[in-house]
Amino acid sequence: MEQISKRLVNWASILEPGTREQAERAARMPFIHPHLALMPDAHLGKGATVGSVIPTLGAIIPAAVGVDIGCGMIAVRTQFTRDDFRSRPLAPLREAIEDAVPLSAGKYNTRLTDTARDRVDVLARRAEAAGFDPGSYAGNWELQLGTLGSGNHFIEVTLDETGRVWLFLHSGSRGVGNKIAQKHIRIAHEQCRRRWIDLPDPDLAYLVEGEDEFWRYIREMRWAQDFAWSNREEMMDRVVDRVADWTGREVERQEVVNCHHNYTEQETHFGKEVWLSRKGAINAEKGRAGLIPGSMGTASYVVVGKGNPVSLNSSPHGAGREYSRSAARRAFDRDDLRKAMVGIEYRDTDAFIDEIPAAYKDIDVVMRDARDLVEVRHTLRQIVNVKGD
Repeated sequence: MEQISKRLVNWASILEPGTREQAERAARMPFIHPHLALMPDAHLGKGATVGSVIPTLGAIIPAAVGVDIGCGMIAVRTQFTRDDFRSRPLAPLREAIEDAVPLSAGKYNTRLTDTARDRVDVLARRAEAAGFDPGSYAGNWELQLGTLGSGNHFIEVTLDETGRVWLFLHSGSRGVGNKIAQKHIRIAHEQCRRRWIDLPDPDLAYLVEGEDEFWRYIREMRWAQDFAWSNREEMMDRVVDRVADWTGREVERQEVVNCHHNYTEQETHFGKEVWLSRKGAINAEKGRAGLIPGSMGTASYVVVGKGNPVSLNSSPHGAGREYSRSAARRAFDRDDLRKAMVGIEYRDTDAFIDEIPAAYKDIDVVMRDARDLVEVRHTLRQIVNVKGD
C-alpha cells in the first residue's frame, strides 16, 4: 500500500500518471472521509477513477458511482466436472447460451419468461414505492431484464483448480440504469453551477444530502442496483437451463456468489457513517465472498474478504484496462486475439479485438497487489466465452 497523500491511498503497482492525477483531484473534495482508496486495477474513468473507493460525508458524486449502476458478477458452482464437458464439442453449448440471452447494447427480449415476469413485477412495485416510473427512462425497461449488453460484459463456463465447472457472468443495469445515472449526473452539474462551485473536474459534481435531488438519486440508484442484481439472476437461470439441456442433467447450484462493483451503500468507517461509493471495487469485509474476473482469456477468482480497514473493506473488481478501446484496436488484430483464446470456445469475430487480454492489466499482478485485501478461494479458467458485440 502506498500513501500518496493524507487523503489518498493506493494498492495499484501499475498506475498510469493520468489515473493518479485523476484520483488526486477526487481525493481533494472537501467531504471525503477519511481518504479515497485506489484499488490494484485502477484506471481512468468519468470524473472518478475506475477502481476507486470513495467515502463521502453529506454528499454523493453520481459519476463516482458510474453510469452502469449495480454492474457486477454472479457465479454458480455446479456438480459437473471437467470430464462431463470433455467428450462433447462446446460450440453447441455456446450457441445455445447466445440464443437464450440477448447480447450487445440495444438487444432486448422479445417477450418475458415466467421468471423474468416475476422479477419485473417485483421491480415495478419497488419503483412505485420509490416514487418514480422506470418507463420514463426506458419504455422497454421490462424487456431489458435478462440481457447482457456489450463491452466487457460476458458469460462463461469455467473450470476451477480441481476441475469443477462454474458458470460465471458479468453485467449490470443495462440501458435503464445508464439513463438514470446520466440524468442525475446532469442534475449534479446543474446544482454545482447554480451554486458557483468551482470543481477540479466537472464530473466531480455532487448532490447535497438532505435535498430532494439527493434523495431522489438515492432511491432511483438503489432501484437500479436491484435491477442489476435481478438481471444477473435472470441470465444465470437461462444459462443453467441451457447447460441442463446440453448435458441432459439438472444443474445443482452447489454455491452461488452475486456481488455489485458499481454502487453506493451507507457504511461506518473510521468512526463515522459515510456514503461509500465503490466504482469498480467490491465489498471485501472480513469473510464476505466476492468475484474478481480477469479478461476474456485469463483467469478469474472467487475470493473472500480480509476486512482491511484502510482499504475501506474493499478490493479490486477485475483486471482494469491498460489500453483504451481505440488504442487496443490499433495495437492488436484478430490473429492476436485467436492466439490469446487458444483452447477456449468463443465466437471468432473482429468485434472483440478491443477486449483482447493484452488490453488489460496483468490479472496476476492485480491479485498480488490485492493480497492484503482478499484471499483467493478458487481460480477459474474459461472453456466457453460468450460476449456481445
